[in-house]
Amino acid sequence: MWWFQQGLSVLPAALVVWSAASFVFSYITAIVLHHVDPLVPYISDTGTIPPERCLFGIMLNISAFLGVATMYVRYKQVYALNPEKSKIIKLNKIGLTLGLMSCFGLCVIANFQKCILYYIHVVGACLTFGVGAIYMLVQTVLSYLMQPEVHSKDVFWIRLTVLLWCCSSIVSMFVSSVVLYSGLYGTNLVQKLHWAPQEKGYTAHLISTVSEWSLAFSFLSFFLTYIRDFQKISLRAVVSLHGQTLYNTPQSLLTEEQALLIAGSI
Repeated sequence: MWWFQQGLSVLPAALVVWSAASFVFSYITAIVLHHVDPLVPYISDTGTIPPERCLFGIMLNISAFLGVATMYVRYKQVYALNPEKSKIIKLNKIGLTLGLMSCFGLCVIANFQKCILYYIHVVGACLTFGVGAIYMLVQTVLSYLMQPEVHSKDVFWIRLTVLLWCCSSIVSMFVSSVVLYSGLYGTNLVQKLHWAPQEKGYTAHLISTVSEWSLAFSFLSFFLTYIRDFQKISLRAVVSLHGQTLYNTPQSLLTEEQALLIAGSI
């Protein structure tokens, strides 16, 4: 049996691979069509102009769905492992709520492009990565609280390291973006897709774009730590029938039908 066939480990693996592919494919398409510069453009810039915009949008929408599924399974797993610990249960519910908000933000990023509806796009980015970072924090705290009975110390330290990587990328991107869009280097830079190294503000732009890519991959890397956990869990659906047909049967007829079934079984 392959590793991705064990439990539900394929779920976080698919989330990471698919999301990374959505960034890479749209980047390659934008570069081939000369819509952006090859040297580290903004991720959002690679999904601004058709046809890469269409590819970027549909792939990120699927990533959001995979994210919801992964976070829900993680929620159910933590709850099943700690059914009587109120502190962990409360944090687990908070984590699920934050995770769903982050996935909704990813849908906003996918469907509201930077050059068209900038402020809505920024709100989506804040939900995805800002709220997503808090989700990572909650899951890291849960890992700490569940060690050593459920989690090993190594898992906790790995998640803490990825969380610090994510937070440092957020700080770097925020500071460089504030400097870049402060007005010192011109106006309407949001619509600018091509930069030359000799232009003013190029260094701040480069730091900002590198930080954004770093932030995206740190966020995805966190879900790689779920793979081993998900190998030990599976979900199944149980069907419970409330009638023998799918028609809206009157209650009197339903009672007679049940009586006949009982008589037939006797």
